[in-house]
Amino acid sequence: MYWTYLRRELSGRKKQTTIVATGLAIAIALVIVVNALSAGVRDAQAQALESVYGVGTDLTVSGAQAEPGEGGRGGPQFDFDDDEGTTSDDGTTSLSQSRLMTDFLRGTIDAATLDTVTGIDGVAAASGALSLTNTTFDGELPQRPDAATEGGADAGQAQPMPEDGEGGMGGFGGGSFTVDSFTVLGVEAADTAVGPLSAVEVTEGRALTDADAGADVAVLDASYATSADLAVGDTTDVGGTAFEIVGIVASTSSEADTAANVYIPLDVAQDLSGAGDVVSTVYVQAASSDQIATVQAALEEALPEATVSSQSDLAADVSGSLSSASSLITSLGTWLSVIVLAVAVALAILLTMSGISRRTREIGTLKAIGWSNRRVVGQVAGESVVQALIGGAVGIVLGLAGVVAVNLISPTISSAPAAEDALGQGGPGGMGGMGAFGAQLGQTSADIVLSAPLSVGIILLALLLAVAGGLVAGAFGGWRAARLSPAEALRAVA
Repeated sequence: MYWTYLRRELSGRKKQTTIVATGLAIAIALVIVVNALSAGVRDAQAQALESVYGVGTDLTVSGAQAEPGEGGRGGPQFDFDDDEGTTSDDGTTSLSQSRLMTDFLRGTIDAATLDTVTGIDGVAAASGALSLTNTTFDGELPQRPDAATEGGADAGQAQPMPEDGEGGMGGFGGGSFTVDSFTVLGVEAADTAVGPLSAVEVTEGRALTDADAGADVAVLDASYATSADLAVGDTTDVGGTAFEIVGIVASTSSEADTAANVYIPLDVAQDLSGAGDVVSTVYVQAASSDQIATVQAALEEALPEATVSSQSDLAADVSGSLSSASSLITSLGTWLSVIVLAVAVALAILLTMSGISRRTREIGTLKAIGWSNRRVVGQVAGESVVQALIGGAVGIVLGLAGVVAVNLISPTISSAPAAEDALGQGGPGGMGGMGAFGAQLGQTSADIVLSAPLSVGIILLALLLAVAGGLVAGAFGGWRAARLSPAEALRAVA
């Protein structure tokens, strides 16, 4: 009899049932979509960070940022001697020179810092790396027009390049040259559990080993090797020295790039660049995740001149529409869901209370024929819960449709680093010479496709919210119905 009476009451008040169910459906759909989008943004942020941090890397220690003006002019300086290059019969001089340099915007740190880091309580592993940029000038400069008449110079003798401010490259006229660059990372081959090497796998040849210390051997990123048409067994010029390519590596994640174009032994990188016994970045792995903050504080105290950064610090620097979307969904989306859900529940309560007022005679009559208050309250609450379940079911369908629509549209989010990072002013390591970070922040500035993953937990949460809304509305309605008496029914009939 209970279900028969419940079905009759709901079918007799279709308008109220439709309004209550629709309000809850919209609220539930919003909860599902907002939660799915939030999970998608978190995944996108993790994807952006994954391409910057090596597997297992919790913290990084890098050199302090250079003060304005300390970096000089900020680019590689090519110095050519008077007799450098080869001169053809027509007086054209062919010049080629490679420079291997550290980042001019961020200082390096002494390699002994690695010992300090490993001595900190809570540090499970640490690895140092020296990040460099190899820039190659290659071109032909024609003979200056007045070369035959200046200072008794022979007509076929090419003149040295003028100093900046005395004509520069343009003083020659008609010359052509190219300036190419790629990133180089000096690494300790034994450190594969933390840092850049932990995020790569060998696809061809072999990896660097301890036996390669002091040797002119290199391992190339697979994408760079393809673009430069290089393979295992070939040689590549790094800082004016020919390096034998012994292996090709690729990122262990399909969503991330490697930390550099070329990997060489750390001691070779230090000698060839003239940087000395220094590193750009120390990668740190904490013994456990709950010790990261403690280890970071200890490192900052032990190394006051260095910059200590965690993944959460880097996440704060990932800007563009990624952080904007995350903030929007987390704050506005969540509050919007809460407000709509509250309005839907309030609407359900008001309609239920209004319905009870219109059913005074009916409820009073039921009490007069022997229905207890408990049975009356159960009847009203049951009607509200059924209305809420209908709304929850419709809301889940709408929410799933919204999630499918997001996944089909596949909106993109920019994971470009913050503007100051792009200029080398922030983040762990600066630009160009900051270990894995300089190259990677540039490489990961591409858009990331946003998805809206859906979990069973979100659907269950939506159902629980719907049932809770129905119970709240039913509780108020039942309380109102329980206060009615058979006498009120008799007066209503009269």
